[in-house]
Amino acid sequence: MSEWFRVAADGRITLTLHIQPGAKKTEFAGRHGDALKIRLAAPPVDGKANEALIKFVAETLKVPKSAVSLKSGQSSRSKVLEVVGIDVAQVAALTDE
Repeated sequence: MSEWFRVAADGRITLTLHIQPGAKKTEFAGRHGDALKIRLAAPPVDGKANEALIKFVAETLKVPKSAVSLKSGQSSRSKVLEVVGIDVAQVAALTDE
């Protein structure tokens, strides 16, 4: 299993991410140490990058935004998201591209 995501006993999946706000476009950018790097087009102002991150991850994993929550890293580039109602294979496939 990868270091950038963990599965809890109750099925919740925790994602460790490195965020680059203010990029040209929103996209996955591969690995960054023990995290998955995501470039976000949203600026790091007034929580816009966090909102864009949650929306992007939810759309990519095909879950409602309410299934994705920011657990830590509110004002940091290093963030931890928690996702519920998803299969581990969907998460693992994010880095298979």
